[in-house]
Amino acid sequence: MELFDDIKGNPKRPEGPLADRMRPNSIDEVVGQEHLLSGDRFLSRSLKGGSLPSLILWGPPGSGKTTLGKILAESSGADFVTFSAVLSGVKEVREVIKSARQAERLGKKTLLFVDEIHRFNKAQQDAFLHHVEDGTITLIGATTENPSFEVNAPLLSRCSVLVLEKLGPSDITKLLKRALADSERGLGESGAVLEDGVLEFLAESSDGDARHALNTLETAVMMTAPGEDGKRHICLKDAEEALQKKAIIYDKGGEEHYNIISAFIKSMRGSDPDAALYWLARMVEAGEDALFIARRMVIFASEDIGNADPRAITVALGVKDAVHFVGMPEGFIPLAQGATFLATAPKSNASYAGYKRALKDVKKKGALPVPLHIRNAPTKLMKDLGYGKDYQYPHNYEDAVVTADYLPDELTNRRYYEPTGRGYEKRIKEFMLDKKKGTRDKP
Repeated sequence: MELFDDIKGNPKRPEGPLADRMRPNSIDEVVGQEHLLSGDRFLSRSLKGGSLPSLILWGPPGSGKTTLGKILAESSGADFVTFSAVLSGVKEVREVIKSARQAERLGKKTLLFVDEIHRFNKAQQDAFLHHVEDGTITLIGATTENPSFEVNAPLLSRCSVLVLEKLGPSDITKLLKRALADSERGLGESGAVLEDGVLEFLAESSDGDARHALNTLETAVMMTAPGEDGKRHICLKDAEEALQKKAIIYDKGGEEHYNIISAFIKSMRGSDPDAALYWLARMVEAGEDALFIARRMVIFASEDIGNADPRAITVALGVKDAVHFVGMPEGFIPLAQGATFLATAPKSNASYAGYKRALKDVKKKGALPVPLHIRNAPTKLMKDLGYGKDYQYPHNYEDAVVTADYLPDELTNRRYYEPTGRGYEKRIKEFMLDKKKGTRDKP
């Protein structure tokens, strides 16, 4: 296994980053993930039983996926081999399998940890299938992406999926305190003293990423010179300087992209302009395509507001044009205006729902014939066949309204559009009732 000798076991380097040096050595040192590790939970039972299945660890960055993989390997007594899906391919997988077979003949199991397994394509993932199934290797794949979308179904069916939760501020605080107190692996010898509010700031700003929090703490300590008392006094300004600006986690091609646009749409549908602005800011700050947001707003204006406020579609299209015209970053201004208008507008999906009902009849009953009286009759033959006969031209009547059947005979009196009593649709509803009664009031 010469190709992997440098990463097998991956011992901590004294000059390595703080997050690597402070990586837990045992299950007892792991912070968070109690839903997997405490009591008789899945991993605890697996380790006690001495049988570790192949796993997919799904969780956000810094939640402990790699740490868990290494601890599980050590606890199971297996050889631990790790590589990144970004740097490795099928050739490397075959070399691991070859070495695993040799180890198996010597009574040793091999645990293969694949970081960012979602980056392997189908052929690369297929290379694991047989060897996972026959037990040559125990596979632990780590991913920040939803494995339902990113891991092949055959491979996924051979693995148990464990969802790691984002670490909370209290978990991050515990890890930071541990690093400050540890003189062997941590910053215990640095003389670091954190002023009030620094620990809380780092814990809150890390967004649940332990690696980011620890390395930011180390940066803050290293950039602060010792004072006259020989200690490094870290103030809030030092922490902010070390932190700089952390990019918001948001993969425009992954699940979070769909989660946040869904939250944005549902907030507007729920008439909550504050939530709509928050999710809008999340997308804009993360670099989402502004025209993608605008397009979704145009759809929303028709689907969820419709005729309750016919201005909505005009506003949404205006937002789209404004964003296209001014570009970013100023494009957030019309986006914000549009989001608050759409969120506070009266809501109706009557047009959308009516179309769905009409479509159901189209699919169920097929292509029903057009009634003769509303067919065009450009030729004498068509007129002789009754095309256009007895058609009532609305503009020849009071208020341009007539009572006539426009649906196929089989669907006479069918109602698809049921306007609500909200916003402008209240007037439309009154008009339709008056029309049904035979009166001529206009909306």
